[in-house]
Amino acid sequence: MSYEPNEYQNYYPPPPPPAPMNGKSIAGFVLGILSIVVPYIGFLLGIVAIILSAISLKEIRIRYEQGRGLAIAGLVCGIVGTLIYAILILLFLLFVYAASSYTPY
Repeated sequence: MSYEPNEYQNYYPPPPPPAPMNGKSIAGFVLGILSIVVPYIGFLLGIVAIILSAISLKEIRIRYEQGRGLAIAGLVCGIVGTLIYAILILLFLLFVYAASSYTPY
């Protein structure tokens, strides 16, 4: 007596497809890194990275997409890059003001 399994006996449903990746989180991450690395326009890139990352976090929460870690990293890098260049701009303006108001003897 040989045992032959039924064709439906070992049937497992296919795994569900993976959740799609949020594109804005990738863009926010890339712009966040560029805001730290690229001089002169890092301030603007940081602002755009903050906006894109915040929007992507909201979309990920609503649509159950992937990319939450990238969005958080983009948000942090965007904030750090914006703060670095904001401080540099303020120091430059302070230096220009101090140099313009300097009067020698």
